[in-house]
Amino acid sequence: MDLLLSEEQQLLQKTARDFAAKEVAPRAAKLDEESLWPTELVGQLAELGLMGVAVEPEYGGAGFDNLAYALAMEEISAGCASLGVIMSVNNSLVCDPLRRHGSEAQKRDFLTPLASGQKLGCFGLTEPMSGSDAGTMATVAERDGDQWVINGSKNFITNGPHADTILVFAMTRKDAGHRGVSCFIVPTDTPGFACGSPDKKLGIHAAKSCSVFFENCRIPADQLLGEEGRGFGVAMGTLDGGRIGIAAQALGIARAAYEKALAYSKERHAFGGPIAEKQGIAFMLADMATEIDAARLLIHRAAWLKDQKSVRHTTESAMAKLFASEMAHRVTHRALQIHGGIGYTRECDVERHVRDARITEIYEGTSEIMRVVISTQELRKVGP
Repeated sequence: MDLLLSEEQQLLQKTARDFAAKEVAPRAAKLDEESLWPTELVGQLAELGLMGVAVEPEYGGAGFDNLAYALAMEEISAGCASLGVIMSVNNSLVCDPLRRHGSEAQKRDFLTPLASGQKLGCFGLTEPMSGSDAGTMATVAERDGDQWVINGSKNFITNGPHADTILVFAMTRKDAGHRGVSCFIVPTDTPGFACGSPDKKLGIHAAKSCSVFFENCRIPADQLLGEEGRGFGVAMGTLDGGRIGIAAQALGIARAAYEKALAYSKERHAFGGPIAEKQGIAFMLADMATEIDAARLLIHRAAWLKDQKSVRHTTESAMAKLFASEMAHRVTHRALQIHGGIGYTRECDVERHVRDARITEIYEGTSEIMRVVISTQELRKVGP
């Protein structure tokens, strides 16, 4: 693995950083405070090629690699975590599986408008009684001639209220457990599909999520993604990549909080000098900087491995997400502590970073599931 970024990667990183600094960060507090969907910013992401970063240009994407995607995700998330997860879902959870498993017709009809940002996607796996244990889902799809008929519901669907397309997972063989799961491409204007009210959440207020419902929702048979009964593998492989995006989101949140704490510690005076000169604060800053850098290296390794195509990155993606999300929790809390009382108020962005960081330990695999994934892979190794 080469730790030096290519010129193309550096250019994308700078483009995303400049956009985040000039356009995203100045609006983030208002978007959060008023729970506003960032319509204009999502459109600008599309113009910059950031809604399909690692998708080939012939399918509407920017043609970069997954490391470049992780770099861009960090920068956008440092500006606004809500915008970061909107971008992450479209890239990692929708475009990536369509790119890997879609037919040429599906890539033309669905991937191209999604990767170009003309349309927005969402990912329907989680259900009210089926979260971490995805093989127990209740949503079903039955074949009826040249159509599939889907019935059931999904919840916590990020982008759901604004998405044009959903990749939905449903049981096509109820008696087969996870081997009975299939994946379907469903335009959200299909009769029988409906969205519930947006969820009221602790953080990422501008990234709308909701429950979605399927009631005799009929789609053409050719909107099955991949093979029937192979949907669980599609979902797990997709989440391997998605965890890199969420890890990068957590990194961006933590970095933003750290940079604010570092600046504040130099400006705030107490007991005869800047609080940055007090060992208690200085050591906190040292730990924050070290953990941020460690998380970045784990993320870049996982993204680099994904770019190797034939190399599995399940463990490395899980490690990156586990460490980066828990690191973001620690770093944002320390940043708030360094700010003292002002950090607990909405006059300061740090309290938003604290709230936004918390979800990264839950979605796309909880920290507990990440430990299951990592330990399972480790225990399979041969030898002491």
